Parts: sequence; structure tokens; C-alpha cells
Amino acid sequence: MSRVRVTDEIFQVGGGPLTEPEDAAIYLIHFDGHAALIDAGCGFSHESLLANVRACGIMPEQIELLLLTHCHFDHTGGAATLRELLQCQTVAHQLDAGFLENGDNAVTAASWYGSTIKPFIVDRKIATPRELIQLGEKTIEAIHIPGHSPGSLVYLTESHGLRVLFGQDVHGPLDSSFHSNRKDYQQSLKLLLTIEADILCEGHYGVYRGKREVKDFIRQFLP
Repeated sequence: MSRVRVTDEIFQVGGGPLTEPEDAAIYLIHFDGHAALIDAGCGFSHESLLANVRACGIMPEQIELLLLTHCHFDHTGGAATLRELLQCQTVAHQLDAGFLENGDNAVTAASWYGSTIKPFIVDRKIATPRELIQLGEKTIEAIHIPGHSPGSLVYLTESHGLRVLFGQDVHGPLDSSFHSNRKDYQQSLKLLLTIEADILCEGHYGVYRGKREVKDFIRQFLP
């Protein structure tokens, strides 16, 4: 297995058996020859990741954006190398960007993995609650959902008439070393319920389809 189809335009290309067990899910979006990756894994298996991208009929050089959901190592450890290899633009929220640019091994949880994070420049820092990102002729919306980390983001786009939400760590966890905030986290979950997503692509629990299934997954983390 080299990929998991979400829609004809969206695939899971990393995480678990696709790359390395430590990696959170990595998703590929491709709209009419323009491509983006959601998250970068730990960075232990770039060759497998890029082979999986090619298996979707996309050449790595078509990847224009690396959209990071938050600063944690299982989502960003591979970002510095991918930025260099692909010459793509990295995107993250400004509240998490400093931990990535400064190589903070505690807040990024790189130390949890017995590793260190390679610092890199965040090319575009999201600074508003909701911000549109262009990919070819289509848009991806970055939505700030603080709680798990200060600068956690989800990304929302439409594919074949379906609202697809990339909510990588909807489940948490919350930890003081992450600068987590429980009140913010609960408010963010309530915001996600209003989005009415048809598909949720989560970072550790797979893909959920149908508005009811998506909401049921989110609701279980509310008190």
C-alpha cells in the first residue's frame, strides 16, 4: 500500500504503514497540477513519502505548499528537508512558528522521540482567525484552533462538492510542555462542529466520512 484515496484529488501519502510508524498522517491535495502537502511527519522516510506522491500521479516538483497544522515533531520533523528538496512554501500559525524557526525540542516534542528538530523558516505565518490560501484556481482555508498548541490550525477545502477538513490533532492531547490550554481547546472543538465538514482527515485516527460521523468523532473530546 503506497497511498489511501480520500477523493480523486486528495490522498493520504504518509503516516503509519505508508512511511514510518512515528509519523502522523501526511495528506496530499492536488488541484489541476497544483499540489500541497498537509504536514511532514518526523522526517525519517522522505524517499518513501515522495514515492507515494508519485504513485498518485503527482511529481514532487508540483508541490507548492507545505501546510503545517502545528509545531509538534511527528507533524513537522520532516519539514526542513522537504522545504529544501521541493523548494515549496511552508505555512504555519505565527504562534507556533517561533518554536520551529528556533528548533525548540521541548515545545515541538522532538525530545519525546529521542530526536532534535531541524530549524527552518516558516515562509507564511498565519496571523488571523481564518485566512485563505490559494492553490491553483482553488482555495484552502486555514482556521486557527488553539488549545493543543497555541498555534494549532485546521485546513478546510472543497473536493468534488465535499467539504474536507484536515484536523490533525483534534483529539489532543493536552500537556503543559506544549503550552496547551484546555479552555481554548474546548472552544476550538465547538468551532469545528460548526464547520459542517463532510470528511475529516485526522492525524492519528484516520478518515471520517459523513457529517454525522465527523461530528461524533469531535464531540467525544468535549466534556
